[in-house]
Amino acid sequence: MFFNNKLKRVLDVEKSETEFAEQMEGVELEKADRPALVIAAFIVFIPALLLVIGFFLLVIWLFFGRFV
Repeated sequence: MFFNNKLKRVLDVEKSETEFAEQMEGVELEKADRPALVIAAFIVFIPALLLVIGFFLLVIWLFFGRFV
């Protein structure tokens, strides 16, 4: 198989989590990192959420709103 290493990494979650924890042990967040992460999350999730809400509104309008 071509993806044996990736498959083993996905199936052995505990080992992957411990390796990640070891890698992140010495990394410290700076003062502005947390707000930057929150802003980045809003930039990613708000448009996706608006698209999902828009899709549901379109479906609702197609089923109920056209006949009024």
